[in-house]
Formats: sequence, structure tokens, C-alpha cells
Amino acid sequence: MYKSIIKPLFFLFEPENIHHLVFKTIKFLCKIPGIPSLIKSIYSVNDKRLERKLFGLTFPNPVGLAAGFDKDAKLYDELGYYGFGFIEIGTLTPKPQPGNDKPRMFRLPEDEGLINRMGFNNGGAEAAAVRLKNRKSNIIIGGNIGKNKITPNEDAVGDYEKCFEALFDYVDYFVVNVSSPNTPGLRALQDKEPLTKLLLHVKELNAKKKNPKAILLKIAPDLTNEQLDDIILIVKETKIDGVIATNTTIDRSNLTTNKNKIETCGAGGLSGKPLTKRSVEVVKYLSDKSNKAFPIIGVGGIHTGKDAVEMLKAGASLVQVYTGFIYEGPGIAKKINKEILKQGL
Repeated sequence: MYKSIIKPLFFLFEPENIHHLVFKTIKFLCKIPGIPSLIKSIYSVNDKRLERKLFGLTFPNPVGLAAGFDKDAKLYDELGYYGFGFIEIGTLTPKPQPGNDKPRMFRLPEDEGLINRMGFNNGGAEAAAVRLKNRKSNIIIGGNIGKNKITPNEDAVGDYEKCFEALFDYVDYFVVNVSSPNTPGLRALQDKEPLTKLLLHVKELNAKKKNPKAILLKIAPDLTNEQLDDIILIVKETKIDGVIATNTTIDRSNLTTNKNKIETCGAGGLSGKPLTKRSVEVVKYLSDKSNKAFPIIGVGGIHTGKDAVEMLKAGASLVQVYTGFIYEGPGIAKKINKEILKQGL
């Protein structure tokens, strides 16, 4: 029903407007007594074989919702009813910011992809923390943190520190995001020296806490093998807990969408099926080259159970979806979890 009726209807309208409409609808429905239980009964797969123990946490299943969908921690409880094992909020910045000018999200239906240049639009880490205080469910929450657009790279460490402190008591793990293509200069923080400095600082903050949280690094799919080698060394040196691979890509090759349409969309990160192959390659490279030295969360182009299985076989411990949720609908986590069980993974 979703792919034959609801999705075609949604795709008649501007993506960001539909996103907000879906949020309001889910929020409203979940206030009706009995609806949350009904949604859970339809979309959840409860099976001990799906459990994954990582970062001192027990994930009920390995399928998460990636950062970017619930940027401001406004719908995490409700989204948890749709069968996800964990939800990642953000990317959050210290100060609220509107993001880039609209329109800033574009669908590529022929490629089952999205181009976005949202630009870390969010209400700020402290406002999200207030909402997280009211968490009603036990869904595992990851906090994806970044820097404000106006903050120069040499001062970026301070922005990550502010986000870390604001969210520490309310999230279960942290993701240091230096890989979005939509904040000018941000990806320069992936270079070895600034990245090592940033991660060591976050680790130092974490070490002072009574119950330290796992620290993960989210990387771009556009890194060369030499840069991926650096990532492996940085993870080893800083002793962070894992890597999320990958963010969106700036690559536009091998798309079937009309070139004029792609040019009209302009700059931004490409996600969805065009990213599947590269994301798997990056996960496999990191896993093989490091000899599985650290956990990897695989994300990028996962639309089906087969995609997720391929990612897990490449070396991922967990997977996340985003664009696949939009194209495949609310049953995506259930379908993936059933395939994982079928494959005995």
C-alpha cells in the first residue's frame, strides 16, 4: 500500500514539507490510546537472535534510523515503534541555526536517491536535551554532533564540547560528524591532524565522566584508500569506539536521472541507492584492513534486506537506514530484520 498509493502521493509534494507533515501525523496518531501498541505489533520483530551487544549496550536488533531524520529529537519515541533497534538524532550544533536556503532537498526517483543540502538545520543541542529528558521509551538513542556554520575550523573543538556536555546525560552513544558536505569546510576536519585533536579532546571529556559513553566517528564515502588508512590509525591512536560509514556523497557519476535535473538540484550530499556500492566498499575496506579492530555501523543505500545482509557480511556490526525509509516505507526495519534472521546473521 505504501509504495503503490502513499509514496506516489507524497512524491507530488516538496520533500521537506512532506517530512514535516509525516512528523505531525505520526505524533498525532501516537497520542491516540492503543495506536502505539498497534504500530509496534505490525512493524516490530522480537527475536533474541537479532540482539547485538556493542558499546556496553544491548541493541534489540541491528537496524537503526540514521541521523538526519529526527534532527531535533522530536519524534524518537514514536519512531521507535516502527521496529528500529536504535535511533540517531541530530546532527545537533551548540547554537540553533536555520540551515541553508530552501529548496534544499530533492528526490531522484529514477535512482531511488535524494540530494540534500540541509546545512545542519536544528534548534540547538540544549533544546534537544530538554526534549530528551522526557524520553518515555527505552529506545537506544545516539547523539550526532557537529559545529555551527559560523564557527571557524580552528574553534570547532569548542562546538563539539558544548554539544557533548549538553547531551551527555540523555543519549546512549555519541557520533562526531565531520563528514557532511553541506557545512563549508567541515570535511577538512577529517584530515589526520585536526581529526586526531578533536577526537582526543572528546575522549578526554568522556574520561572525566562517571559513566563514559561510546564515541563514534562518521566518515564520508569520498575518502581515498590512503585517507581510510589514516582513519584506521586515528581510531587506534585515539581509542574511540567505532566508525559510522558512510555519510552522503558529492559524487554524481553513474546516475540515470537527467543531467539537467541533477544540475538544477545543485550542490549537496547524495544518498540512497547510488551510494550502496561505495558504502559497502568502505565498510569492507575498514573491516579487512583493520582486521576487524573496531565496530562499524554501515549506512548508505540500504533499502532492502539483501542490502543490509551485504553490509553485515562486509564487516558492519549494525546498519542504519534513512533514504530507504522514505522509498520503502514504514515496514523497512521489519523486512530487513526478517531477512537477517533468514540468513542466520
